[in-house]
Amino acid sequence: MAHCHDEHCDHDHDDLPGSGDQFSLYSRIDLDNVRCLNELEPDSGKKIIRPWHDRMATTDYLESDADEQLLIFVPFTGIVKLRSICLRTDPGEQAPATMKAFINRDDMDFDAAESYTSTQDWELVRQQNDVAEYGTRVTKFTNVRNLTLFFPDNFGGDTSIIRYLGFKGEWTEMKRDPIITVYEANANPADHKIPGAQDKMDHSIQ
Repeated sequence: MAHCHDEHCDHDHDDLPGSGDQFSLYSRIDLDNVRCLNELEPDSGKKIIRPWHDRMATTDYLESDADEQLLIFVPFTGIVKLRSICLRTDPGEQAPATMKAFINRDDMDFDAAESYTSTQDWELVRQQNDVAEYGTRVTKFTNVRNLTLFFPDNFGGDTSIIRYLGFKGEWTEMKRDPIITVYEANANPADHKIPGAQDKMDHSIQ
């Protein structure tokens, strides 16, 4: 069972059978457009976002490349009220130590993550092969279209490792403005004059 590490986290859903699947937002993530910066293996950032029942899988993991920092961009297919972020990291020094979240930004890179004010920060715990659940301040995460997670440091390793990333919350369909097309009900001959046609018409009427 995931363990919550924030005073704002709602524990009620953890006590329900199958609550991980019930509140999981996995099916509401636009996986094709997930991006990760500084990943050692291409697309490994996508592979750690898995269904809840695969959270303990050991085959795929995300490791950073040039240094310990990681940046993951996660778009959703609608509007999300994000209640918690679930992480399973490495139990050693390669576990990220801090997580910063930014919502509804499409321009994030490492420079932006260092300079922009995050929506919320978390000090992460060192795990023993378990999933830790970090609750959000829900009032700040009620209208989320996309989420960027920045992991600036770890517990001393040269690179960072994340083995599972998941999200819990509520999803609603994104409302789109209707496209209104105005059709001409009855054609007006005056709007469709053909040069010379009127003269021929006048001469043909006796």
